[in-house]
Amino acid sequence: MAVQTFLKPALPLLTLLPGLCLIPVVAILVRDGHGGGLPLLIQFAQGALQPSFDPNLLKNLWQGLQITLVIAILSWGISSGLGVILGFLGSRTLWRTVLGSAWPALLFRRLLSPFRAIHELIWGLLLLQIYGLNGWVAIAAIVIPYSALMARVIADQIDCHESPALPVLQATGGPAIAVLMTAVIPAVSSAIKNHIGHRLDCALRSALILGVFGLGGLGTDLMLSLQSLQFHDMWSGLWLLAIAMVVLDQILGSLQRKQRIGVVISVVLMLALVGSATLNLDLSWPSGTLGSVLDVLGDDHNAAAALFELNWVAVIGSTLLITLMASCIATAVPPLLLLLWPSPGSLRLQSLIWGALRLLPTPLSALLLLVMAKPSLPLAALALGLHHSGVMGRVLIKDIRETGFGSAQTLERGGATVRMSWLYGPLAEVSRSYLAYASYRCDVILRDTVVVGIVGSAGLGWQLIDALSSFHWWLVAWLVVAFIGLTLLGETITERWQQRLNCKAVVL
Repeated sequence: MAVQTFLKPALPLLTLLPGLCLIPVVAILVRDGHGGGLPLLIQFAQGALQPSFDPNLLKNLWQGLQITLVIAILSWGISSGLGVILGFLGSRTLWRTVLGSAWPALLFRRLLSPFRAIHELIWGLLLLQIYGLNGWVAIAAIVIPYSALMARVIADQIDCHESPALPVLQATGGPAIAVLMTAVIPAVSSAIKNHIGHRLDCALRSALILGVFGLGGLGTDLMLSLQSLQFHDMWSGLWLLAIAMVVLDQILGSLQRKQRIGVVISVVLMLALVGSATLNLDLSWPSGTLGSVLDVLGDDHNAAAALFELNWVAVIGSTLLITLMASCIATAVPPLLLLLWPSPGSLRLQSLIWGALRLLPTPLSALLLLVMAKPSLPLAALALGLHHSGVMGRVLIKDIRETGFGSAQTLERGGATVRMSWLYGPLAEVSRSYLAYASYRCDVILRDTVVVGIVGSAGLGWQLIDALSSFHWWLVAWLVVAFIGLTLLGETITERWQQRLNCKAVVL
């Protein structure tokens, strides 16, 4: 009787295999590259060591940073509250406990998909056309997708942390709400608090990107400095931003250890609202109308014309290609760097590298790469992938520090090389949660193709920004529908992948 065996790569090797994507990406960039922009990159690097200390510049940058912080903190606090509520409503565990069926959770999740499918930049540009430049426009642009994204993550955490005590308590005949509060809430409270804390870093980067595209704050100052090639001024703003990110991370880490994340959200929101009164930030209630947009959308002839205006196969294909390449780069670069220098002492340096990659907004890093090579899809994917590798690297380092280095030391004593010890030791221990988080990150990268589409001059994001700038509302509507369809497809695939790997993956 023949026995069939199927060879499967070990999980730690799966974290490295996406790195094969770097070979064609680098080859294309070498082919399309040129040395004309090298002096500019040298000036950019020198600006990091010699930032400007002009008092007037620092005053303007400080005010821009405050505006960015207020937008980030307010959007973080509001989306955290909404995300928790919506996350419980999207939990299969909750509906099975209350109604005995999970179909309302599936319906609720799909209803939220359109809101998280659209990048906060697109929400901002859409709301800007309707309500004008207003502080609440930037805040709402972040709150809308972040609430839906957080709801998905929290719902998954609730479903994956289902307590063994749940069926026992249900059998006692107790009220459904009391059963959930007893069996589910304690199991997921730590994961929810961690996710809420990490979301502040994401909100800060989103507020920065909105500023890059003209919605105010430090991002606007950084973009103006880059366009005028004032790298010393630009680095002054980046160093201020880095200090703010480190301080916020330390404060949140301390409060999370003391289990006071709810208190800090309330206090920080109040301080942000009070602080906004001293800034050049309009937080009055916006007024606007959808009349002009609805008038255009009411013309069926324009709808048909807009639908056949694009080569949808090419546009969607380029978007998926950017997403695939960027996801492979973001997933593979952190473990590759870890194995390049495998030692506990190197983790601190690697943390600095990942922090630097998260610090520079993706549109700015894409423009810097553009001075060295012609616009192309691999260039856009590299800019996006390197930025998200900063996030993935942070996750990897955090997981490895929590699991410890005992397995690597044991393998080294057994005669294994240092790299093999780290590959089948610490990296193997965290690979399930790391790959599970990478599956979530693919959805985020798909949304972020909006901000790098301009580099490749292709993709749904590039077309969407172009349609918004020309007020081509029917084309905007079709492009939004395409993004929603891709998001639904991506979520269906990544949900199955994440469940197969590890339900208890830590999600940022």
